[in-house]
Amino acid sequence: MVVLGERAVMASSRVPLVVSSAPCLLAPPPRRVAAEQGRAGRRSPSQRRGGDPEGGSVPKPTSGQFDQAIPHRGSTLQKELACSPYLPTIVPSVGHHDCSSGLSDNSMSKEDAMSTGDSTESLDIDCLDDGDSEVVSSLQHLADDKLHISDNRDVAGVASKWTKHGCNSVEIDYIVDIDNNHEDPQLCATLAFDIYKHLRVAETKKRPSTDFVETIQKNIDTSMRAVLIDWLVEVTEEYRLVPETLYLTVNYIDRYLSSKVINRRKMQLLGVACLLIASKYEEICPPQVEELCYISDNTYTKDEVLKMEASVLKYLKFEMTAPTTKCFLRRFLRAAQVCHEAPVLHLEFLANYIAELSLLEYSLICYVPSLIAASSIFLAKFILKPTENPWNSTLSFYTQYKPSDLCDCAKGLHRLFLVGPGGNLRAVREKYSQHKYKFVAKKYSPPSIPAEFFEDPSSYKPD
Repeated sequence: MVVLGERAVMASSRVPLVVSSAPCLLAPPPRRVAAEQGRAGRRSPSQRRGGDPEGGSVPKPTSGQFDQAIPHRGSTLQKELACSPYLPTIVPSVGHHDCSSGLSDNSMSKEDAMSTGDSTESLDIDCLDDGDSEVVSSLQHLADDKLHISDNRDVAGVASKWTKHGCNSVEIDYIVDIDNNHEDPQLCATLAFDIYKHLRVAETKKRPSTDFVETIQKNIDTSMRAVLIDWLVEVTEEYRLVPETLYLTVNYIDRYLSSKVINRRKMQLLGVACLLIASKYEEICPPQVEELCYISDNTYTKDEVLKMEASVLKYLKFEMTAPTTKCFLRRFLRAAQVCHEAPVLHLEFLANYIAELSLLEYSLICYVPSLIAASSIFLAKFILKPTENPWNSTLSFYTQYKPSDLCDCAKGLHRLFLVGPGGNLRAVREKYSQHKYKFVAKKYSPPSIPAEFFEDPSSYKPD
């Protein structure tokens, strides 16, 4: 009997699919086989191929403790995976061959021996004589040849690679619903799609100029901006501020520099003021002004910080809500983790590391936050599994980006990952070289990304 078992696990962030194949075994018949009529008690092929998938638990990082695991209940998506038509099934061949001459007229035919229960015909079986060992051997040989694995590649969105004797590798390409958890009010499952659709529109309106260093600022350069952001990474890590605060701080800095000329001596003051505003927006307990003056080595007074805060609010017209890379990264990671077989935390931390590296690079401002988030996941999946295509239909659906759209941004992030931000800008790398971030900053990456990974799915044809 051939068994194709599947197991689906769904938590807040991933659903891995593990498919296993047992070896094909056909036991020789007993000496006396009782005759039977019909197959009323026979189980269906779907019952023999596997049972219902089970729920599971996956580790999920908690605030401040990334190494603790919290169990979660399985999703209703398990039922969808269990009955998915995309999984290959074991079926008998439609071809017919002549039976061995050693079989009598009333002996069990090859078709009946290998029947899967789909036929409605009754089965008549008589006994085999003691001298029918050659017949048994012939039956077993013919039965082995009769089994094959059907390929359902005619169904849209399916790509699976199987061998005759089992599964060497499985590529699943269908859209998984990540908004089916209506029990958690924080996920906003009903409104999630509309919310991110609105954020995609807003990200084009509340973004900085892509050339403010060349056109607006006369006293600062890109290296000064990188040094400031590198220092802010250390500050947010020291005070254990949420990542959203860092991304929002950089957004405020770039938007302010896009419209207001500033002296280089006030660059750090601008960073402190923007950090104060962002922490008030994101944090439950934002740091006090006195603390921010202290971390700047008392270079600026409290009044100077408050005055700069007022200036930033004025020039930004109090439009403090701005989509950042982190906003999109959170949702895109959920879409990436449902079909990702590598450890979830490694993918999450690696994508976050790449996204934070992008904050230091002035040349990446030309890309919208959603594109940087999608490219970060693309690159993170490629680094973890260089031989597998990192993109799939689920990611294309939820990011609204095709692989070709990610080409330039992903290559820019890849170069940044390989050579680093340069100079003494080590804060981001040292942060993600810690054990709590699974040392993802020390991951090895191939020197180049295969060009075929950037080809759109429409250009592929099933093997």
